[in-house]
Amino acid sequence: MLSNLPFSYLFFFMMVFGTVFSMSSMHWLGIWVGLEMNLIGFLPILVYQKGMLNSEAAVKYLIVQAIGSSFLVFGSLIMYNVSSSWEILSLMSFKYFFVSVLFIIGSLLMKMGVFPFHFWFPSVMGSLPWLSCLLLVTWQKLAPVFLVGVMMEISNMLWLIVLVCVMSYGSAMVGGIGGMNQSQVRGLLAYSSIGHMGWIVFAVCHSYHSMKVYFFIYIIISLCLFFVLWYLDSSLMVNLNSSVKGLFVDLSVIVLLLSLGGLPPLLGFIGKWNVFMSIMNSSMSVFVFFLILSSVMSLFYYLGLFFTFVLKVFSSTNDELFGGFSFAKLILLVNFFGGWFMIVFDVFEFI
Repeated sequence: MLSNLPFSYLFFFMMVFGTVFSMSSMHWLGIWVGLEMNLIGFLPILVYQKGMLNSEAAVKYLIVQAIGSSFLVFGSLIMYNVSSSWEILSLMSFKYFFVSVLFIIGSLLMKMGVFPFHFWFPSVMGSLPWLSCLLLVTWQKLAPVFLVGVMMEISNMLWLIVLVCVMSYGSAMVGGIGGMNQSQVRGLLAYSSIGHMGWIVFAVCHSYHSMKVYFFIYIIISLCLFFVLWYLDSSLMVNLNSSVKGLFVDLSVIVLLLSLGGLPPLLGFIGKWNVFMSIMNSSMSVFVFFLILSSVMSLFYYLGLFFTFVLKVFSSTNDELFGGFSFAKLILLVNFFGGWFMIVFDVFEFI
């Protein structure tokens, strides 16, 4: 385990501090420094198992993040050359100077793995252990999503909103189509993450509050799902379907996959429903059809796993069928009733 390594706490602290520093900075140079500190702290976590695939994934991740950082520095230098200021608020004064904004928004989308910069994400995630995968799909996306939201709020450029919306549609469609031909669990979850980032980026353009709610729900589901997959210790679909760890464990995997796909009335549906309701009065509401279509595609391969699990569970004669760890029961309760709890008690107002 990573927790047994003495230097792991230092790198975790550097990764967290880099993200917080980047989100709290008002200058593009400080944002770049925070992102680089986050990268330096995350790279040793990728290679802690010292395997060939882990090292290959770390090199790919380093190259992509370095390209994204170079785009960020180049765009900020262009802005500094025009406005003589590193402040992020300088975007308000030069709303028609789109070259620097284009480079900056492209760098942030590349760091998130959003279409058309999604090419690196499945190959990197397919070679990582479960802990690194969890950090890659949750914490590593926090700072870029926040910065994209800040740019949407202070720039107010129509062409930028349209461009980001088109990229979010493409990301959602790639996530829906790409997951249909996957036999590896990590690859499936990578394309699922690409699709969810399309929803999150689309929500950023219209409602910052809906984005926070969706991202919060996505983190909860990802934490539960990766914990169960780590417990099952299966990387292929065949191995995942052939191992019986108890009824509650199998049901938790089924419910988490369907919740990740947004099937009502599970927790994942609440985030999509909240985004949909927040853009009903927007001019972009007609284009939400593509996001819903991508969710239907995601549910297609999730339901394939669902039927395989159901046949396996009810045909099993294992004496420990009703066994399993108690956390799996909590997972079922959270995904069945967590969303409706948030609605009834107005938890959305505190997010």
